Amino acid sequence: MDKLNEQAIQMAYDLAKARYAALGVDTERALATLSSISLSLHCWQGDDVSGFETSGEALSGGIAATGNYPGKARNPSELRADLDQAYRLIPGSHRLNLHAIYAETGGKKVSRDQLQPEHFSAWVDWARANHHGLDFNPTLFSHPMAASGFTLSSYDPGVRRFWIDHCVACRKIGAYFGQQLGTPAVTNIWIPDGYKDTPADRLAPRALLKESLDQVLAEPIDPRLNLDAVEGKLFGLGAESYTVGSHEFYLAYTAARNAAGSRLLLCLDSGHFHPTETIADKLSAVMLTLPELLLHVSRGVRWDSDHVVIYNDDLLAITQEIVRGNYLSRIHIGLDYFDASINRVAAWVMGARNTLHALLAALLEPVEKLRVAEKTGDFTTRLALLEEAKGMPSGAVWDYYCLQKGVPVGLSFLDPIKQYEAKILAQRAI
Repeated sequence: MDKLNEQAIQMAYDLAKARYAALGVDTERALATLSSISLSLHCWQGDDVSGFETSGEALSGGIAATGNYPGKARNPSELRADLDQAYRLIPGSHRLNLHAIYAETGGKKVSRDQLQPEHFSAWVDWARANHHGLDFNPTLFSHPMAASGFTLSSYDPGVRRFWIDHCVACRKIGAYFGQQLGTPAVTNIWIPDGYKDTPADRLAPRALLKESLDQVLAEPIDPRLNLDAVEGKLFGLGAESYTVGSHEFYLAYTAARNAAGSRLLLCLDSGHFHPTETIADKLSAVMLTLPELLLHVSRGVRWDSDHVVIYNDDLLAITQEIVRGNYLSRIHIGLDYFDASINRVAAWVMGARNTLHALLAALLEPVEKLRVAEKTGDFTTRLALLEEAKGMPSGAVWDYYCLQKGVPVGLSFLDPIKQYEAKILAQRAI
């Protein structure tokens, strides 16, 4: 960037800083807080949730990636290169969220219930070299043992045993990540189990799921190495009428385990509820009781379609609630979408930058003044402050943040992506 543009960004920031100061907001403090936030990027955006297993199973369990944009990563080296390009364009220091199907087994077929830390050593080496933390997920879909639509809640004890052993192995892999990298992995369990049509017995599968989870989580793991999480969902493709692992099930299960002395995180995915339902209001409801939370930032359009995260009212409502509730130190934030209709690197970059920008906008609210107005019953001032905040120049502060972090400002992030596409991604389609 030339000096003239840098000066313009500095001047815009200085004006914005003064305007925010008049509202009692310290922009430097907001930027320092934003700099401490690490998002966990999701590896599956780079290859449409294909993974690197040798079985070649088609996507199942309600998972669907739409589009055929050229340049998808075909192996771990390509995926890591794409991630490197994405991280260079996102301000701050961030993590990576891996699924078990991204194991590197040297071309050998390794059953998911037999996965070992050694199958992820290359990911650890890469993460250590690039100062990334790693998070993890068992993969309970796209597999012959999930063909019935049921895994941990299957009526077949052999199927349950297979997936219990897989999840146990994944917890140990998560602990390996934490031990090697010095930051705890969040190992999140999501299952696709459910019925397409109305079931006669809603209780039995949930009783089996509870029994399976109890076995998965039976061995204590040092929370300095691994944090366990469970993720609910309203419905899925092929499970439109009944989802075993619903939000209510996992909320109750998580609360019970934490009350008994365990440390289990509830995962709220912003795409896993009714399309008209925002999760912002749920945060204070669950954070009052639960010590920590895993948040998956996604965007559903009419259904749980996992569109690229955009800077919209739903995202702002979530980030505002996080900041207003002072939850930043207790919420682990990750991205969760996969769009194969556009450049996959750009999808990562835009989703992450939009999430960070929304967090910054929330950090720039006059939260203390809002609290005082509300507690004293001055709802007129509260409304006036909320409306004034909407027109404040958060974009100028965001541009300054990007400049200070050495990443492209504004649309200029597209230039290196287009160059990378022409030089690297386009060659993969030949």
